[in-house]
Amino acid sequence: MKMRAARMHGYNEDLRIEEVPVPEISSTEVLVKVAATGMCRSDFQLVDGYFKEGLPLDFPAIPGHEIAGFVERTGDEVPEAAGLTEGVLVVVDANWGDGTCRQCNEGNEQLCTGDGGLVGFGPDGGFADYVAVPYRHAVRVPEGSELEPHELAPLADAGITPYRGLKKLRAAGKLAAGRTVVVNGIGGLGSYGIQYAKLLSGGAAVVAFARSDEKLQLAAEHGADHTVNTHDKSTEDIQDELESATGSRSVDAFLDCAGAEESTQLGFSILGAEGALACVGLMGDRIQIPQFPSVSTELSYFGSFWGNRNDLAEILELAAAGRIKHQITTVKLDDINDNLQALARGDVVGRQVIVFD
Repeated sequence: MKMRAARMHGYNEDLRIEEVPVPEISSTEVLVKVAATGMCRSDFQLVDGYFKEGLPLDFPAIPGHEIAGFVERTGDEVPEAAGLTEGVLVVVDANWGDGTCRQCNEGNEQLCTGDGGLVGFGPDGGFADYVAVPYRHAVRVPEGSELEPHELAPLADAGITPYRGLKKLRAAGKLAAGRTVVVNGIGGLGSYGIQYAKLLSGGAAVVAFARSDEKLQLAAEHGADHTVNTHDKSTEDIQDELESATGSRSVDAFLDCAGAEESTQLGFSILGAEGALACVGLMGDRIQIPQFPSVSTELSYFGSFWGNRNDLAEILELAAAGRIKHQITTVKLDDINDNLQALARGDVVGRQVIVFD
């Protein structure tokens, strides 16, 4: 049996849409018929070679890590209690740890220090009609959910990544009434990040930073109390707008959904005493933080990578309850290379999602 798949044959090359065999499954896997796969900027970065040192690929490879679909069949050792019967709608938890290291045992398989893998970054992913998934990473959609697969797929990354970052800021005590949190970069991650900031911040003022008015309009629709267009503006200009909006030139928390060198520098330059920055974006490859100001005002930096299965389960419940809005453009597998370039240019508002027949 054959399926269509968009495959990488090398870095800095267009993906090739080819007919390949449907994957075989092991006794502990399920075969998922892919219904929708989100397109992430990291998919472009994978093709562009950004991850080739840390996550080297064996070619040909099938990217795609935001996957929703229906169980087609199950392996012989998949327990009945998992509820993964034919036709069940699932979202794929993309972080496949080896289950033996300390991080996996703590539930953080996205941080696996053993032989785990990230689907679409090694194990074949969802830019294909079918994908083989270890059964414990096929997460059932909550009963009663009316969400369609194209709404569910982005939650596997764009949905959980800013959620985990904001939970770190909340756990550090930086989100509360009378405080201010900035969500920087209103793309696929930031459009969800604004909503989580409203849900988790205990009444803090939520400010959106972006480089286009179109993205800031989306942030306002998703609950931002204030917006600032940072394009071609100095830090002082941005602080002038902050002060006009919030009464203060500094903020208590900064969720960086861009992760560019300049965005992280901006965040640290406007953090007030004891402020914290959580970075969930990966547009740059290094950060530079001023030493004395950061130490003397006790600023904190949190790296926050993806999310774990529990994070995904929480997000799916929020989505099923109608607590999360989606900004989605559905696209076709045939147009994948053009759409990856649109991601690279920053042209996409919200999330592009490939919809399969």
